[in-house]
Amino acid sequence: MTAAKLSLSAVNRSFGPVQILFDVSIDLLPGEVHALIGENGAGKSTTMKIMSGYLAPSSGEVRLDGKAMVFGGSQAAESRGVVLIHQEFNLADQLTVEQNVFLGRELRRGLFLDKHAMRAQTVALLDRLHCRVDPDARVRDISNSDKQMVEIAKALGRDAQVLIMDEPTAVLTNREAEVLFEQVDRLRKEGVAILFTSHKLDEVKRISDRVTVMRDGRVVQSGPTSAMTEDAMANAMVGREMSDLFPKRVSALGQDIALRVRGLTVPRYADDVSFDLRRGEILGIAGLVGSGRTETMEGLVALRRHTGQVEIEGRPVTIRSPRDAQMQGLVYLTEDRKGRGLVLNMGMRENLTLQSLGQFAKPFLDRKAEETALDKAVRDFDIRAPSRAVRVRNLSGGNQQKLLIAKIMQTGPRIVIIDEPTRGIDIGTKQQIYDFIHRLSAQGVSVIVISSELPEVIGLADRVLVMRQGRITGGVEGPQKTEDAIVRLAMGLEARTKGEAA
Repeated sequence: MTAAKLSLSAVNRSFGPVQILFDVSIDLLPGEVHALIGENGAGKSTTMKIMSGYLAPSSGEVRLDGKAMVFGGSQAAESRGVVLIHQEFNLADQLTVEQNVFLGRELRRGLFLDKHAMRAQTVALLDRLHCRVDPDARVRDISNSDKQMVEIAKALGRDAQVLIMDEPTAVLTNREAEVLFEQVDRLRKEGVAILFTSHKLDEVKRISDRVTVMRDGRVVQSGPTSAMTEDAMANAMVGREMSDLFPKRVSALGQDIALRVRGLTVPRYADDVSFDLRRGEILGIAGLVGSGRTETMEGLVALRRHTGQVEIEGRPVTIRSPRDAQMQGLVYLTEDRKGRGLVLNMGMRENLTLQSLGQFAKPFLDRKAEETALDKAVRDFDIRAPSRAVRVRNLSGGNQQKLLIAKIMQTGPRIVIIDEPTRGIDIGTKQQIYDFIHRLSAQGVSVIVISSELPEVIGLADRVLVMRQGRITGGVEGPQKTEDAIVRLAMGLEARTKGEAA
């Protein structure tokens, strides 16, 4: 059997009195892609940080090429060829793409920086990834998908012998993800040991040779990917059957119109968008990246300049700001929970009540009432945290998303727009969020779900509208609600179909 390039042996890790990892053992072999999967909070991130020198184990061993190793930091690990690509971008926003690629390992010619060599190598690395971003662009000015490609280019430029990838495709399009997989295949052939984490189990099945499943800080299953179906992986992650991932509608939809939109135009992004949303309906919005889905809904709640007519429950309304929309019972939950949805350096209580402070400041802030509201949110939304005082940045992605939903619901909306409700979230938390959306619907709240995952939008929505180049190209419902029909509409291959609003 091939000797492990990097391994953990009986590793435990505690933060103060709280133990996070329990007797974790895992081997990374040269020329193999090893997938590490589990729910948010299962211990994956802590495991990867120990492997890459960001954390030390409380007990147990890290072995590199069979020898016990204490890295003493991430730079020491990188000097040994162990590189972590972070899920959260580890880039300097104010620097250029080229400067980020070589940050901390600048090339020199004598006393001076060798700018020519760094430029040539940056261009070559980006070309390998089919990334057309300008090396002179400031990182703060490029898209999230381009930032991820810059992170990958940094890792490729470090001649990694062990490459640890934490959710590398979370912000990539399908085309960009395929480019990444081509690079993974090339690195595997070159003998690099690769650890790959993803909540997209189809990607795990596509790219990995072996799978290790973690749950509650423990390894619960490990073996060849070929021996596990996606359903088996999901069941191992959550410890229960996941056959009923999407809830079923239990009551018939009424015909009352909660929201009527006519001629909504968002300059440069959406043109003449019209649709109706029934009371208690879950309406899906699908389309390719760049189709204008997010921008249209941001325009509807006045996060972007817009024109058009809007009626809520039969009354014409004028929405000039997100505050106006909230006062009318219409709220938008952003796809960017870390950048725009939550204040990461604040606690859960402060985040929960931030959008509804009027309920808690009369005129002075009632901390006791805030704590009571947090108690209810933690209970209702199953928000799991090591302590009430934890900073939101230290919550798992799934618990951040549940807190963001709780924050939005604190305002008592009647119409909720949720953009990418489960991006970067494990399968168990996805099911919780799907159940919550259906509970809202059963209570008469109308929900618009924007999602790039076709199984999600099909499984959740009563009806799906499809956008292309800023316009609604059609809609599908009932038996016509299939991936093939949605893709054809998204590509402009079908005329408008039944299900589109008048």
